[in-house]
Amino acid sequence: NGVYNGSSDLQLERLSVYFNEASGNKYVPRAVLVDLEPGTMDAVRAGPFGQLFRPDNFVFGQSGAGNNWAKGHYTEGAELVDQVLDVVRREAESCDCLQGFQITHSLGGGTGAGMGTLLISKIREEFPDRMMATFSVVPSPKVSDTVAEPYNA
Repeated sequence: NGVYNGSSDLQLERLSVYFNEASGNKYVPRAVLVDLEPGTMDAVRAGPFGQLFRPDNFVFGQSGAGNNWAKGHYTEGAELVDQVLDVVRREAESCDCLQGFQITHSLGGGTGAGMGTLLISKIREEFPDRMMATFSVVPSPKVSDTVAEPYNA
């Protein structure tokens, strides 16, 4: 529900690293959620944690990348990347002391691998003196049977 339930003053102080405080002592994740198709975003919004996120921070396309790195990097992703960067900029500007970015993305699909690498390079251009940590999900044939995943990675 976005309300802090702990008793530690230190934890409460550190919440501002990943969350913005909203009205009613609620905390909103400082996150930008991106996909090239609306389906996953709809699922997140409809899920138990969907109402925690700022609605403006969901950025999605309509066509998807079809597990194709090039579509994510050069076509579909390239069309959406400026909109994503606008949201990233807004979140960065709301920080008291921006230290860096954490990006979680898949290396197997078109959005995470293709658009992910495009977004990382654009953020690096715009914020060259900030840290960047990426948490990259590597494809595995034990988890997915999508043939193109190893090529995207």
